[in-house]
Amino acid sequence: MGTPEFAVPSLTALVDAGYTPVAVATGPDRPRGRGQEVSPTPVKQVAQDAGIERILQPEDVTDPAFAEAVADLEPDVIAVVAYKILPPEVYTTAEKGAFNLHGSLLPKYRGAAPINHAIMAGETETGVTTFFLEPSVDTGDIILQRRMSIGPNETAGEVHDRMAELGGEAVVETVRQIDEGTVETKPQDDEKATPAPKIHDEDCEIPWAHSAEDVHNHVRGLSPYPGAWTMHDGTRLKLYRTQRADGSGAPGEIIEADERLVVACGTGAVEVLILQQPGRKRLDAADFLNGYALSEGDRFGG
Repeated sequence: MGTPEFAVPSLTALVDAGYTPVAVATGPDRPRGRGQEVSPTPVKQVAQDAGIERILQPEDVTDPAFAEAVADLEPDVIAVVAYKILPPEVYTTAEKGAFNLHGSLLPKYRGAAPINHAIMAGETETGVTTFFLEPSVDTGDIILQRRMSIGPNETAGEVHDRMAELGGEAVVETVRQIDEGTVETKPQDDEKATPAPKIHDEDCEIPWAHSAEDVHNHVRGLSPYPGAWTMHDGTRLKLYRTQRADGSGAPGEIIEADERLVVACGTGAVEVLILQQPGRKRLDAADFLNGYALSEGDRFGG
């Protein structure tokens, strides 16, 4: 069960390992892309390419009809990767258990946006966890974990793509252990749990009064989506890539705006490498400055 690109490597890995699912549950076909043509989810497309004929696409996973459809499949195992929160009536139909792949080293970063929050917090390591489903979200007994580093300049998008591949390996190994009856679980330590809730627009505003490290982590933790933003003379600008830089000034003050765009933070400064104004393409700083008026002494965040 899964919908977005993050779930695709897991489905592909299962097929390649000889664990082709008897059915796939995914989101409904929706208008997608610039043309807004109705198209299948990434998972559905891969499932069809793999010859999986049974594809369930409920509008509402709490609809009793969905639970009945899953029960009719008599599943041994249900693997969940980037899907909706399932009611027990759905996942308890699996004879050998249902598990979820989560994008953090649980119990850290429970919630909808674990990659973003880990990077924004300055973590240098993350990973994936598979765990058996329970009614409380992200709290079930851990089956296995796989670790991975976070580079000092990596964005959430880059970590996401590497993690999706690592997740595919973890999903296959989890299914193999369940199939062979070798699973050894361990409970999560709730006292060590940290939240990673859904990110809202107001959470994306760049906190220029914080340190340069915090600002850098904020920008890359929200890149490419939903995107960190700041205001300049009534215009909302989105920043997608930065790096630490020398310099100082008032928080949000532009201290270089020629070939480079350097902005002061509460302590230190960052160089803005890629940014975007509304309705325009993302540009590197040099090209952006050729078409947008910014001068030393201007302020971001005002």
